[in-house]
Amino acid sequence: MLKVVLLGGGNIAYHLFTAFGKLSSVSLIQCYNRNIHSIKEFGKFTQITDNINSLEKADIYIIAVADDAIAQVSDMLPFSDNFVVHTSGNVSMYSMNAKNRRGVLYPLQTFSKEKLVDFGTLPICIEAEDEKDFNFLKAFSSELSTHVYEINSEQRKVIHLAAVFVNNFVNHLYYIGHELCEKNNVPFNILHPLIEETTHKIMELTPKEAQTGPAKRNDQSTINAHLEQLPNKNHKEIYKLLTASIQNTYGRKKL
Repeated sequence: MLKVVLLGGGNIAYHLFTAFGKLSSVSLIQCYNRNIHSIKEFGKFTQITDNINSLEKADIYIIAVADDAIAQVSDMLPFSDNFVVHTSGNVSMYSMNAKNRRGVLYPLQTFSKEKLVDFGTLPICIEAEDEKDFNFLKAFSSELSTHVYEINSEQRKVIHLAAVFVNNFVNHLYYIGHELCEKNNVPFNILHPLIEETTHKIMELTPKEAQTGPAKRNDQSTINAHLEQLPNKNHKEIYKLLTASIQNTYGRKKL
């Protein structure tokens, strides 16, 4: 059975903790976080600590903390020549201290503690300095998911950037749409079928082929009416910027 020590107490750490609990081949022997209160629930199932100098011996150490803290945590590890990976999409493997053997295990998904995620089919991007460690990490990741990809640090940064556009930015647009509905006493769930169809459509068409709407049609009267409806200046600027981008993409006249 593979022994794992998990470092972190945020969203990814929470979901990894949950995923490991379902695997008979993996033993999560310890969780570390500098704020032990944030992982107190983990203590019902495994050992927890806020003392990084008391980490147990494991086959792999997974640093699942904020990007800015990865290098610092790797510097603080009280051992050398162990296999240590981080879970970030945007941080180079080489940002970690070279006293340990380094790698990356990046689960490509949006994580919120309020919503469970099925690790079984989500993409896991892996990288390691050493071939032996890479083979170990591939086998280990395959216990979590059937979709494991060898992705280097530069490719991973591109994936993370693309993910910000297709997830974080899109979700913010959902927020704006939700706010518009709420302020006008319209149920947001009336848009759910449209959201689902938009998502399903790009599984069959490219996003460029799937584009519809007034900007692509260059329907200036509708565009102007929408701008007049938007009381929030930031939302108005977002609408203008996205409209101009769509018009540029399809060779339409700019606003």
